[in-house]
Amino acid sequence: MLYYLYEYLLANGIHLPGMNLMKYISFRAGISILISLAIAMIYGKRVINILRQKQMGELVRDLGLEGQKQKEGTPTMGGLIIILATIVPVLLFTKVFNIYIILLVVSMLWMGAIGFLDDYLKKIKKNKDGLKGIFKVYGQVGLGLIVGTTMYFHSDITIQRKYANASQENRQNIEKKFTPPQKDVVSTVPFAKNNEFSYSKLLFWMDDAQAEKWAWIVFIPMVIFIITAVSNGANITDGIDGLAAGTSVIILMTLAFFAYLSGNIIFSDYLNIMFLPNMGETTIFAIALMGAVIGFFWYNTYPAQVFMGDTGSLMLGGVIAVLAIILRKELLIPVLCGIFLIENLSVMIQVAYFKYTKKKYGEGRRVFLMSPLHHHYQLKSYHESKIVNRFMIIGIMLAIICLITLKIR
Repeated sequence: MLYYLYEYLLANGIHLPGMNLMKYISFRAGISILISLAIAMIYGKRVINILRQKQMGELVRDLGLEGQKQKEGTPTMGGLIIILATIVPVLLFTKVFNIYIILLVVSMLWMGAIGFLDDYLKKIKKNKDGLKGIFKVYGQVGLGLIVGTTMYFHSDITIQRKYANASQENRQNIEKKFTPPQKDVVSTVPFAKNNEFSYSKLLFWMDDAQAEKWAWIVFIPMVIFIITAVSNGANITDGIDGLAAGTSVIILMTLAFFAYLSGNIIFSDYLNIMFLPNMGETTIFAIALMGAVIGFFWYNTYPAQVFMGDTGSLMLGGVIAVLAIILRKELLIPVLCGIFLIENLSVMIQVAYFKYTKKKYGEGRRVFLMSPLHHHYQLKSYHESKIVNRFMIIGIMLAIICLITLKIR
């Protein structure tokens, strides 16, 4: 809202000291992370106390893990801290009517509400299973439909490509180096020379015009799949103190960097990447969310004073997925969100192998000592902090791989 106040004052010829700083995304992003971090750290303690008073403590199943029973009663639903600390600076410092900001805020509140309902049923209604899995899937599909439909049909969501052979006049004017805004559902293909992939190409039996018209048939289901997979991956990763929060910070930092580059025509020109008009505002959202997660991480590191619960983990996974989709970086998700992917795969492999061996030998066998993967290392006597730190190091390496795709093609 403060940005619109700045525009109003400027339009009326009113100049206040430092007012012009509001036009810079870098300034608004910087002040946003400071505010989100402060809110999470200062008011986080109060939220934790309220959750403790409301007896929103974690019910821990005995899986035979060291230190597990000590976590009994630790307040959960700490994702509320992250949501609160993000929403405030986003409303203050972004162009809140920007379509990308609307999509991200809707995604945060939507997935946060699903996770909150799950936590509420577990803690208040004493339903140990919480929200039935099918209803979580319905919620994820619903968000996927909203995001996919908006991305495909909304007039403000466009891309601009750089001309392959710009004229001398075009080379002297950056804006003339790019095509006019175009509607197209494309993604960036990492490490490929012509690193664009259009979803319309999957409809290979149609001519180009028909394929572009009906590309939503492929694109929207892909969006639904990505949101479901990433949100579930983040949810599974949230199994030991600080793991989901720590890895999410690295992912968000990378996506914020991509958003800043893709939304800036000068950097898009220099890096020879797609220019995404209006995308720069998402940098502020991603940075604010990162600050909120870091502030939450203060209380979530071992030994955790609060857990994010499904309120936080489903929300984080959903927002990360939507950020990657609107940035046209969804094909980078298996690398960037590699920790989430490995955790997901470890569960799928464990269950599939157990069922296969039980059917073949009459006795179920396991690939891992326990799944998800972080529990496997716990049973191998690795301390929680060591597991989290090493997973974060791997996350940093994966983020660097994603960043070098900007130049290595």
